[in-house]
Amino acid sequence: MWLPALLYLLGQLDLSAGGSDTTDPDAIFAVNNGTAATDTMIQPHFDNSTKREYTAAVGQPAYLHCRVKNLGDRSVSWIRKRDLHILTVGVHTYSSDARFAALHTDGSDEWTLRVAHAQPRDSGAYECQVSTEPKISLSFWLTVVVSKAEILSGPELFVRAGSDINLTCVARHAPDPPSSVNSFIYWYRGANVVNYAQRGGISVETEQRTRTSRLLIARASPRDSGNYTCAPSSSDSASVVVHVLNGERPAAMQSDAYQTKPTNTLIFLIILILRIQKLDNIMDTFVLVYTSIVNFQIKHRFISDNSVRLISR
Repeated sequence: MWLPALLYLLGQLDLSAGGSDTTDPDAIFAVNNGTAATDTMIQPHFDNSTKREYTAAVGQPAYLHCRVKNLGDRSVSWIRKRDLHILTVGVHTYSSDARFAALHTDGSDEWTLRVAHAQPRDSGAYECQVSTEPKISLSFWLTVVVSKAEILSGPELFVRAGSDINLTCVARHAPDPPSSVNSFIYWYRGANVVNYAQRGGISVETEQRTRTSRLLIARASPRDSGNYTCAPSSSDSASVVVHVLNGERPAAMQSDAYQTKPTNTLIFLIILILRIQKLDNIMDTFVLVYTSIVNFQIKHRFISDNSVRLISR
């Protein structure tokens, strides 16, 4: 089997790329890889409407689809551009990497390169070549990415009891198109799949096209608190800790900017009063203003109980 491949390789020494593998997909698509329009009715030619940029997730299979019209007795080969390595000729594989294979159905004009268990190193340019004289070729670009889920609410969410828990999960850089019709996004609470039968008011909406899933838990109670995980079948998972609280929000829910505002206000008021009033007893004035501001802080829960005990001493 190696002899036909060797002969074929010798006939491909005029490869335009010279073995280079640019990182710009547009550069490879700018080359005219077809035959003249007047020859397309009788000569092999490519279906130029074919999609030529593909994205696959790490560990998932990648597929590059090449359509050739009027192939006749010519052969179709797949070449990896960066090293001019012949991957397949016809339906035969000429690579020691068993992940590469050519898929073709008799009578079809489609020749597909499959890369099983795609890895980031597989990213780059590939050529679909037809053994005409001179040869014709069409370039494709494959990008292999790590697909990760993201919960839009962030790593922590505080919800008041009686309101709804609404979590939205997006699978970033998921395969395009979806790797299979069995591509799901699962929701877990702790180590267990969210149980719809155990509690009413739970619903999940998943949009396969955008790889988005929304978990809605109506009328949340403190028992609904916990670690919620979004786990797409072909992406890394993401988690959020949900706190369902009774009563007012805890100090941890205050923003940093809101917590630092009283300190700035305290300094400003002390300076302002001292300049305007020009009181003789500066220390008494300082203590009076400071005490007033501290009482205001305590009333509005800007400082912790420990700080209150320290000030009272």
